[in-house]
Amino acid sequence: MRFSSLASGSEGNALVVECGKTRILLDCGLGLRDAAARLQRISLSPEDITAILVTHEHEDHASGVARFSKKHSIPVWMTFGTFRAQEKSSAGLDIRFIEDYRSFRIDDLEVEPFPVPHDAREPVQFVFGDGAKKLGVITDAGCSTPHIELTLSGCDALVLECNHDPEMLAASAYPPSLVRRISGRYGHLSNESASGLLSRLERRKLQHVVAAHLSRKNNTEELARKALALAMDCDPQWIGVASQEEGFDWREIS
Repeated sequence: MRFSSLASGSEGNALVVECGKTRILLDCGLGLRDAAARLQRISLSPEDITAILVTHEHEDHASGVARFSKKHSIPVWMTFGTFRAQEKSSAGLDIRFIEDYRSFRIDDLEVEPFPVPHDAREPVQFVFGDGAKKLGVITDAGCSTPHIELTLSGCDALVLECNHDPEMLAASAYPPSLVRRISGRYGHLSNESASGLLSRLERRKLQHVVAAHLSRKNNTEELARKALALAMDCDPQWIGVASQEEGFDWREIS
């Protein structure tokens, strides 16, 4: 199993998880041409995608889903709440519903959805497995929960939101209402919150830890790496970063 980010941040998100001939696109907040170009960068084409999973309806995660799905005839999995939030744009798509956060299989990949606190209708994040190894992804959550930590414990790789540095956010030009939304229980994980979440996981099997969804204005790669490295007790350079422009290249889980 391997995984690669096409883009990560408030301007668009997309992640590919591959096992055998199965390739799942997690979110698509990109335009058709941009998504195709970024797939080509990791030696894939849209026709290689088996399925699309949608975490929630916010534009940076879902704005490109309908067009990508329709053009390339790809089925889409989402919660019923997410569907209701974008029912009009989902018309005509091959929608498969995620029900009661039950695990399901898409060809060679086992998919385990789990709920997260975020300001969307029915947001969900995922753990992917091939029967031996597991990849956990959590890119939009305002805080951790015991269930999140139980679900992500024991993963072999982890993509973890490090959205903002609290001091940078507090000193930013953002209006107070937006600061409260981002830093609130249903907003986004700060570097410190992500580090705390990571420190409470069973981490012995982790081969990859990647910081994701970094704010351009209220965070830096250095700060995100430093926070997660503290939890892992490792060199900050070992921590990966998913960028808005490049995402990150394929990472293999061996």
